[in-house]
Amino acid sequence: MKPREISKDLDDADRGIIRLLVKDGRMSSGEIAQKLRITPPTVRSRMEAMVGSGLLKVSGLLSFVRADFLTMAIVGINLELHQELDRKIEQISNLKQVHWAVVVTGKYDIIVEIVTRDGMQGIYRFLIEDLPKIGGIRSTESFAVMKAKNKWILPREGLR
Repeated sequence: MKPREISKDLDDADRGIIRLLVKDGRMSSGEIAQKLRITPPTVRSRMEAMVGSGLLKVSGLLSFVRADFLTMAIVGINLELHQELDRKIEQISNLKQVHWAVVVTGKYDIIVEIVTRDGMQGIYRFLIEDLPKIGGIRSTESFAVMKAKNKWILPREGLR
């Protein structure tokens, strides 16, 4: 069966599936179907379509609050050329410490969240060694995260 096309406007069933998975990502299709009063095949096909389209990812998350072996920082980045935003965010987001990267308005061109197992030394290496290899970066400003609430992390390769 071919997955249905996902549009910008999710319907009540799609939003319900997402809402239930946010509460418990291990919830079965049968349980979701029962709670939403739809059939399990409908739940499975809709989930398959949302995952296939890149809209939804079901995964195990790590609690940053409880993972005292991790260090996190937010880094604001200014580029030398704004025309390279798309290429630079792609390159930066592929660095092993980068949890997420976004192009923003305001003081910075790109903001990234980095997570490392190597404490402040890992943040230092990111800023002094890894990021300069990308090139085209005019300046950075970093903010070490001292405490967080409700912060969940999808572990990247370097953290596993």
